[in-house]
Amino acid sequence: MSFNHAYGGVIDFPKEKWYDRWVINHENKRFYCYVIDENKNFVGEVAYHLDEERNVYLENVIIFSAYRRKGYGGQALDLLCKEAKNNGIEVLYDDVANDNPAITMFIQRGFVVEFETKSYMMLKKKL
Repeated sequence: MSFNHAYGGVIDFPKEKWYDRWVINHENKRFYCYVIDENKNFVGEVAYHLDEERNVYLENVIIFSAYRRKGYGGQALDLLCKEAKNNGIEVLYDDVANDNPAITMFIQRGFVVEFETKSYMMLKKKL
């Protein structure tokens, strides 16, 4: 697994560094799940984690580029919010780059802008 670095490129994120922490020993501070389509194809992933520095739960939805703009991100976000609520999380946040087109998806699903900087918006949803 790897993800895009905020300023371009890819950060290596091999299984041996994340699987135990996120899936096995999550300590109720982290949640991770694959997103698959009706044919069991990998579409992306969703997660949330406790950002201990800010004391907020940050969510993320990553959809493989071939599946973007087909509704998978919104469906995955809805299910992630439901799962977080079921796990006792009261509020989810996401810090989204100002030019990210996914902001519309978040707003349509009840997220609001908590604050904005020159580079990102902090979005928030009460569950």
